[in-house]
Amino acid sequence: VQLQAYGGGLVQAGGSLRLSCTASGLPFRLYAIGWFRQAPGKEREFVAAISRSRNTSYYADFGKGRFTTSGDNAKFTVYLLLDSLKPEDTAVYYCAADRGPRWSAGRPETYGYWGQGTLVTVSS
Repeated sequence: VQLQAYGGGLVQAGGSLRLSCTASGLPFRLYAIGWFRQAPGKEREFVAAISRSRNTSYYADFGKGRFTTSGDNAKFTVYLLLDSLKPEDTAVYYCAADRGPRWSAGRPETYGYWGQGTLVTVSS
């Protein structure tokens, strides 16, 4: 099983980035996908998640109205659109696939597969 997040980069405050998460080695449409981030010196935190059906999304409070997650099962890809970026959004962003029926969007221990992260840097 392999997940890979990519699409990070350097952007000015107020700008946008679209992150992608691709998966291989698992029946993608059967897994909820979550996004987490970790800034230097800080704990990993939940950002957003999308259900297995790709019909329901969940967001951390700091992301509501700014971040949007969507999925394309045909392309084995989930996206995270980051709008109105702030310097405090600077972090490594990770995607993860759920562990099973006890999945809870914001709880990292309910995810079983993690991808390598992609760095998002927002300059002021």
